Amino acid sequence: MTMTETHMRREINEIPEACARLLDKSGASLKGAGAALAAKDPAFLCTIARGSSDHASLFIKYAIELTTGRAVASLGPSLASIYNVKLSLGQAAVFSVSQSGQSPDIISLVKSAGDAGGLTVALTNTPGSPLWDHSDVKIDIAAGPELAVAATKSYVNSAVAGLAILAEWTVNQDLKRAVNALPEHFAKALALDWQALLPALEKNESLYVLGRGPALAIASEAALKFKETADYHAEAYSSAEVLHGPVALVDRTFPVLAFAARDAAEASVSGIAEDLAGRGAPTFLTSDRATKSTRLPFVETGHPITDALCLIVPFYGFVEALSRRRGYDPDKPAALNKVTKTQ
Repeated sequence: MTMTETHMRREINEIPEACARLLDKSGASLKGAGAALAAKDPAFLCTIARGSSDHASLFIKYAIELTTGRAVASLGPSLASIYNVKLSLGQAAVFSVSQSGQSPDIISLVKSAGDAGGLTVALTNTPGSPLWDHSDVKIDIAAGPELAVAATKSYVNSAVAGLAILAEWTVNQDLKRAVNALPEHFAKALALDWQALLPALEKNESLYVLGRGPALAIASEAALKFKETADYHAEAYSSAEVLHGPVALVDRTFPVLAFAARDAAEASVSGIAEDLAGRGAPTFLTSDRATKSTRLPFVETGHPITDALCLIVPFYGFVEALSRRRGYDPDKPAALNKVTKTQ
């Protein structure tokens, strides 16, 4: 394997194919999950996950709230594994997201949620795992083997699975068409070049990654990838939240990457990014509203939620290249393992 053929790069390139495989191979299960949610008619929903899977859960949370108006909360796995709290989840649907399906604390909370009467839905890349066995509804995200430690295609497929279930549950034809078109849009996103980010990042060692709504989930995932693959300090914030204190660090030596989708938050995210650029910060923005900021290319899918998801694909390609440029191996981040089992 040459330096330009890392596992991470290969897996990024596989995202369109992996998405198509999920929609084909797990199509019946996704419809079944939607039917189960319709039958349950949950008063609220919860998510259980860690790391990149938690960022996929955050994406699913926003998609559900925007589409159904029902609240979605993230549950801390330690509630069951450490604190032994019995939550009242009889009226809830509970999504767990885990590439490996093996972390004991996540499994413990899923079991507790099921025992409490919650409908448990597992999104995992490992059928037959403990998480799979302890869940009511089981979805194989069908990402295929992921050899790089940093999750890429499994993150994307987890989010796509959540959107597909949501479309089936709500009988939302617009969302269903948008999800079915994602393999084509992901292929277009792979071709986008974000190298304009490099000069600003090479001069500095920290940045903020901003977003709002579903794009905040993308910003959170991007910040993690900066840290784990490129040893680069990045913090994700809502573009509104950054104004409540963190903005004090932003100056000409502090870059800002703002993820804006074609949705109701685009004007807000872009406005804040443009304000920071006006203060002299090297600012990069995925919007045609960029004037003071540097515009980064993006794919328009015709749906606000899938627009946001497509932003992660060119970023993944960029950060893999940044990792190698900084002398790291993106397949083997320091001090990390592919499967992390927490109690």
